[in-house]
Amino acid sequence: MTTATIRAGSKLSEQVHDFVRRGFAPHYGRRKTEFASEDLWRRFVDLGTELWLDSGNFEEVRSVWTREFSAVTTNNTLLNKEVQTGTYDDLIAEAADLLWSFEDLTEREFILEMAFILNATHGLRLVEQFDAFVSVEEHTDLAYDVERAVEYARRYYAICPERFYVKIPFTAAGLLATRRARQEGIPINHTLGFSARQNYVITRLSQPSFVNVFLGRLSSFISENNLGSGDYVGERATLASQQAIRALREAKGFETRQIGASFRSWEQYVNLAGMDVITAPPTVARELRERKAQLPPLENQLGQDFAPGVNGDIDPEEIGLDTLWYLNEEVVRCVDALGEEDLDSFDPETLVDFFEKRGCSDFLVRWTDAEVATSTEEGKIPKLSNWADSLAKRTIGLDSLMNLAGLTTFTADQNQMDDHVRDLLKKTGSWR
Repeated sequence: MTTATIRAGSKLSEQVHDFVRRGFAPHYGRRKTEFASEDLWRRFVDLGTELWLDSGNFEEVRSVWTREFSAVTTNNTLLNKEVQTGTYDDLIAEAADLLWSFEDLTEREFILEMAFILNATHGLRLVEQFDAFVSVEEHTDLAYDVERAVEYARRYYAICPERFYVKIPFTAAGLLATRRARQEGIPINHTLGFSARQNYVITRLSQPSFVNVFLGRLSSFISENNLGSGDYVGERATLASQQAIRALREAKGFETRQIGASFRSWEQYVNLAGMDVITAPPTVARELRERKAQLPPLENQLGQDFAPGVNGDIDPEEIGLDTLWYLNEEVVRCVDALGEEDLDSFDPETLVDFFEKRGCSDFLVRWTDAEVATSTEEGKIPKLSNWADSLAKRTIGLDSLMNLAGLTTFTADQNQMDDHVRDLLKKTGSWR
């Protein structure tokens, strides 16, 4: 076996498929009545909002789950938390025996397969326990690899076509991979979006099932950099994106739906009632439930234009705030021009070149190794002092910077999970 992509239908992929699905006992459509119904959550559903939970922890999900919830979304960070507890150590050892039976398997292929096995197994357990739809996330190495991203999307979908959504992050390669996967009918949750313009482009080029705004991180960027309270920054970006996606649905018949993600407070539930999908940590959902007796009547918030909590002495354009909620004409013209091209022949570099030549280099940024290293060191929330000049000069957008931070954070957690696998197998003598 070479470094070529492991394809669906190969002997290895078929054995991994059977390994993951062994003993899987779904209850499609029959488990709903086992859970209580709650008026608080029905009010959101009545306003047109689908309710998801953002967690990989079964007990946390169970503490909130009612009939009104329909899906659970996991990611590299959340799965890593579960793996680090040792919950899957026996599975890792057993999976290693299977994988190493393929003598030509490279270390990289082994790690990608192990991540696939862990994500798919965890996802199936969530499907079993809650009859939930589950967003499963690809290994972060695939964020820049169109061919492998598409192939693993096929394989995830084949594991549980009734309930799996596949998460692919926003990168040039991710856009192209999502486009190809959607052409095959695979439901894609295109993740790590932060702005209306990002999700507008994602939807027009790739038509995923879902797009996201990680709204809590946007508010945290403002507050943690002492630029203001950060109140309503995430909400404004999310509602602007929802408006753009809804307009595309109505004008072009696209089926893409908007997710509000990365909730930090119960108030954000209230502020975003009526949007397509809300996914929030169980802790935030419980905070809302504890206050349900004091809540005013929930109202549809679509069309609201919240004033962001930014200090009066801050120039919003200097820090790129406008990239979060304004759909600038340059980006629209760029996507219009792409419609005249054979996009299916593009590779990631060609796509980045296309945006760059049309004055949108702040949208798909050519990050340097030094910039990636800086972002990795910072974590989820960028430090403005490291990026102020680039933001002011418009060589990067705040949305693209937040996307980089999300990718580097998920990569760090993915690497930690990969290291757990290696360390465990070395201790047991199962690493070769």
